[in-house]
Amino acid sequence: MARPGTIARRYAEAVFELALRDDSVESWLEQLRALGGALGDPALVRRLEDPKVPVDERLLAVTRSLGDGAIPQVSNLVGLLLRRGRLDELPSIAREFGRLYNRHEGIVEVVATSAMELDEDEVAALRMRLEQITTGRVELERRVDASLLGGVQVRLGDLLIDGSVRGRIERLRARLAEGSLIP
Repeated sequence: MARPGTIARRYAEAVFELALRDDSVESWLEQLRALGGALGDPALVRRLEDPKVPVDERLLAVTRSLGDGAIPQVSNLVGLLLRRGRLDELPSIAREFGRLYNRHEGIVEVVATSAMELDEDEVAALRMRLEQITTGRVELERRVDASLLGGVQVRLGDLLIDGSVRGRIERLRARLAEGSLIP
């Protein structure tokens, strides 16, 4: 059995290559995000995968949400997923496509977790510093975790920069346990 995310990654890579070839990456990104958001509801996916309703009617219901600017290949992808019973993979495909887009455009995905909501000046300063470190554009996702007590944790891929109060306390506790603070 395939690992979770493998199916979505394969579909995303295939449609990303199509989008690059057709020079329609931004349109694909916009439409996949719209569909991925709409199909994030498992109840809606179950209704759309109901075999009692003809595939053409279900496909029409999904693609109608995109409006007149729908790319035909996006409709083809949705139809393929519907016929294979994998419509629930569309939100994951949209996320994977977004990651591929960011990598292609040189955008670094960063998650910043703070104890409290950061104000706009703090976000701007953090973004500027991260862009200096990464030498690229930064897509900053902000999260709040009160257990950090203060400060910020920044995750750049596999790298964690822990500037939180909780992290400092844990590091101090570890050093005390080792006895490395004793002169």
